[in-house]
Amino acid sequence: MELIVLWIVVFLALSFDFINGFHDTANAIATSVSTRALKPRVAIILAAVMNFVGAITFTGVAKTIGKGVADPTKLEHGVEIVIAALISAIVWNLITWWFGIPSSSSHALIGSLAGAVIGGAGLGAINAEGFIDIIKALLLSPLIAFSAGFIIMWILKLIFAKSSPHQVNKGFRFGQIATAAFQSFSHGTNDAQKAMGIIVFALVAAGIQDTTDVPLWVKISAALAMALGTSVGGWKIIKTMGTKIFKIEPINGFAADIGSAAVILTATMIHLPVSTTHVITSSILGVGSAKRFSAVKWGVAGRIIIAWVITIPITVLMAMLFYWLIDLFFL
Repeated sequence: MELIVLWIVVFLALSFDFINGFHDTANAIATSVSTRALKPRVAIILAAVMNFVGAITFTGVAKTIGKGVADPTKLEHGVEIVIAALISAIVWNLITWWFGIPSSSSHALIGSLAGAVIGGAGLGAINAEGFIDIIKALLLSPLIAFSAGFIIMWILKLIFAKSSPHQVNKGFRFGQIATAAFQSFSHGTNDAQKAMGIIVFALVAAGIQDTTDVPLWVKISAALAMALGTSVGGWKIIKTMGTKIFKIEPINGFAADIGSAAVILTATMIHLPVSTTHVITSSILGVGSAKRFSAVKWGVAGRIIIAWVITIPITVLMAMLFYWLIDLFFL
């Protein structure tokens, strides 16, 4: 029976990764699609391939997820806690995808895992230091990305101030092919590892393994799930990210992609999970502000930020509820 429950965890984790793929595909390719640097189908195939490559390259973030929020070896019903967390994160991702809201899959998963742990083992089971480090990374990375996007765009404006806008955009349209690939690679290095980390969390909680090292089968299956999800695409969110914040031209898309991808990859290198949604949207906002502050549709940006703010509290409560339902009917 315990093995069946564990396979349910693996299925749900890979489902989360698949949904994360099509939910967050928009993040990596929205700017290149909106500027017509890449055709949508080509952009999605590129994103899927680079997501896969990025996903199998690193494991540090997975280890952080596997032990950062709570110690799986100290949880009596650790596997059931993971099931509740994954159901909560999946439900929230689907709700926000349906309404075209670029909310954070990372916030959804971290909030859900924390809520499920609280529901199953109490507030004292939360690893305060590790959890605070994760929250710091989630909160600071958008500010850094906004600054990076602003600075890169400001520098590009200075360099190409006297150049023909048509020629500049023509050149940067080709550059966006490379930045879209870089963006997708960085997305894979961070986001796919969250599913790997949650599977490892369950494996340790079930006593299948003693460390938070990521088995090869977990790496490959999570990478494949995200790549397949990416191949489906998330057109509603692409529309929000690529057209509703401000009118993005190729030079703007190039700047936004470089800034956000650099922030995501840096976070991966120091083993911290960040929200690719937050980082990329913030970079776009920074670029738009550098281009012309009034060009940014701050009302749309405000609605996106509200979704960011409410995601963790809502998913904490949802995961607690799902755990209590599991406890009521199955434990």
